[in-house]
Amino acid sequence: MMKFVTRSVLLAVLFVAGCQTMTPEERRAIDGQTCSSYGFKRGTDSFSKCLLDLELDRRATSRAQFDDMRFNTPPLIIYGGRRHYGW
Repeated sequence: MMKFVTRSVLLAVLFVAGCQTMTPEERRAIDGQTCSSYGFKRGTDSFSKCLLDLELDRRATSRAQFDDMRFNTPPLIIYGGRRHYGW
């Protein structure tokens, strides 16, 4: 039983670690290139605001995806040895 739990935890950790596809430094570099392509000059307030707007947009998208996943998935109800969906 203990080996099963250990393996399950290890697999979960590996799965979560594999979800990150880009380091923060890589993301920042790409965001900097994006803002530069929009015509903003590095070191200006406008460039900083562009970086902030990209990050805020990314976070809003992430929250929206989480809310869709959380609220648009029917509940799973198990009774009588069978799975039933609430919707």
